Amino acid sequence: MAHVTAPRCQRAPPTGIWWSFDSAHDHEEGETMDSRFDLNSNELGAKLGKRFAGVSVGIKGSTLPKVVQELVSLRASQLNGCGYCVDAHAKDLAAAGEPAVRVNLVAAWRESTVFTEAERAALAFAEEGSRLADAHQGVSDETWSRVRKHYDDDQVAALVYLVAMINAANRLLVITHTKGGSYQAGTFDAVVN
Repeated sequence: MAHVTAPRCQRAPPTGIWWSFDSAHDHEEGETMDSRFDLNSNELGAKLGKRFAGVSVGIKGSTLPKVVQELVSLRASQLNGCGYCVDAHAKDLAAAGEPAVRVNLVAAWRESTVFTEAERAALAFAEEGSRLADAHQGVSDETWSRVRKHYDDDQVAALVYLVAMINAANRLLVITHTKGGSYQAGTFDAVVN
C-alpha cells in the first residue's frame, strides 16, 4: 500500500480540486496517515476531481441555507461511515455557530427537538436518498412532499445534487481509506470563495 496523507483543504490546489493530499501539514511530525490512493496526484483523478468540484461550488452558491447543506452532508456522511466528511461537516457546523447539541443530535434527529420542520424534511431526504438499497423506492412520496413544502425549486435542485454529491464524496474517501481528524473548519468555503 502506497503512503499518502489525508485530504486537506487549507488552500486551493493548482488543479482546482476542492481537496488535496498534502503530507506537510495534515499531521504532527512523525505521525502518518495512510490512504490507499491519492486521487489528486493522478492525472485523470485530478481532471475528474476538478469537474466534481464545480458541481460542489454550484451547490454552495445556491439559496439552500448553508446550515441545511451542512446538516444534510453530516447525516449522509454518518450513514456512509466517512470519517473525513463527518469530521469536516461537524467542524463547519460548529464554526458557523451551531450549538454542540444540534451537531451531536444529527445522528438521532428523529428523537430530538432541536431541528426545524424544514431541517427535518431535509434530513429525511438525505437519509432516504443515501439509503437507496434500503428504501427500495428511494425518497418516499411523504418525504418528497415535506421537502417541497419547505423549499423552492432552486433549493430542491440544490438539495437533490447535494445528496448525490455528498454520497459520491463519501464513497471516494471511504474507498481510498481517507481518515477523519485533519480537517480545519471553513476550508471548503475558503476554496469556494
